[in-house]
Amino acid sequence: MTRSNSLISPLRVVVIGGGAAGFFGAIACAQARPGTRITLLEAGPQPLTKVRISGGGRCNVTHACFEPAVLTQQYPRGSKALRGPFTRFGPQDTLTWFKGHGVRLKTEPDGRMFPVTDDSATIVDCLMRTAHASGVLVRTGATVVAVARTEMGFETRLKSGEALLSDCLLLATGSSSTGYKLAKSLGHQVEPPVPSLFTFNVLDRQLRELAGVTAPVRLRLAIEGSTPLEQTGPLLITHWGLSGPAALKLSAWGARVLHTSRYRASLQINWLPEQDLEGLRGQLLALKSEWARRAIHSNGLADLPRRLWHYLADRAGVAPDVRWAELSKHALNCLLQELTQGSYAIEGKGPFKEEFVTCGGVNLKEVDFKTMASRRCRGLYLAGEVLDVDGVTGGFNFQNAWTTAWLAGQAMAVWNTSEAS
Repeated sequence: MTRSNSLISPLRVVVIGGGAAGFFGAIACAQARPGTRITLLEAGPQPLTKVRISGGGRCNVTHACFEPAVLTQQYPRGSKALRGPFTRFGPQDTLTWFKGHGVRLKTEPDGRMFPVTDDSATIVDCLMRTAHASGVLVRTGATVVAVARTEMGFETRLKSGEALLSDCLLLATGSSSTGYKLAKSLGHQVEPPVPSLFTFNVLDRQLRELAGVTAPVRLRLAIEGSTPLEQTGPLLITHWGLSGPAALKLSAWGARVLHTSRYRASLQINWLPEQDLEGLRGQLLALKSEWARRAIHSNGLADLPRRLWHYLADRAGVAPDVRWAELSKHALNCLLQELTQGSYAIEGKGPFKEEFVTCGGVNLKEVDFKTMASRRCRGLYLAGEVLDVDGVTGGFNFQNAWTTAWLAGQAMAVWNTSEAS
């Protein structure tokens, strides 16, 4: 697309969805083409609700991963499609954009980036303020019930009966079923949505009693008929089972197979992933020699939290009063087994919370990722989670929203109204 004299005439844009992608796309378009009449429609009573609650109320804006080829590896779905977009607007651009709009971000040791205020309201206020200053009209309580392509552009019909006309339409509805319905009505195929980034239910009372314990682990997920999946990272034991980055990442990569298996699977945990089996065996034999008269339960490996060591010793069949000198070869092997290959039955997933994401959405082959324009409906653009793109935990899903929305906004800004039909 190229600019022409016809671009002098006011462009009308409707954005459906008042989340991160919707706001960022509206702002990008407004700033690139001042005077554009942009109306952003949010069905709920207030916009940016997911931004408000994300990251425990701190908003994990993005991740300090600045190499596109590496960044794309964090997306179970959409990695290939995002390679080009990330070269045009990546985490460094996000950092620069927010800094330019009065928001400084900080990087935590694990790479996650948050506003220095540690308050998601900082991001919400920035987006709201910038949208207003850019001339974007934000309407809440505006439920869209239908969208139609007309000879002149689009007609967006609201629940109230009102109809809005526009030249371009940005669909940024997240994982809303309404958004998928609208996409289908405009000719798109939607990959069935299923939960991603969820926790695992493990029906083990003794394990649940360790709620709050964390440890760096390697997880291996096995589901009959599927290739085993692995993830490493911190694991958090909860009152219902297992959470933390390692579990969440595994749930993202295994979203579809776990859904198919009704969230029943076998999970193998290596509680000491940095150590090889024989090296670990040597450590245990050393303890047997050095602490011969000490109770195994009270004197375990320093690399594990004490409560976790007690639990694993119990699983290995080691009684609380057994001393190291009394540890048999069989018991030693059982202990090694629990430390490195303990098997846990997943019997469901944790609650699908609003701040988590969905696997599924508009088929990526039907979207031009240079502009985020629909290949099925002229003048339609798509951004954010309405697409079949999802990332692991750590700010990657917000980066997808910023990137695709910015591209869509730039593309809409050069829309030639004389060629709308």
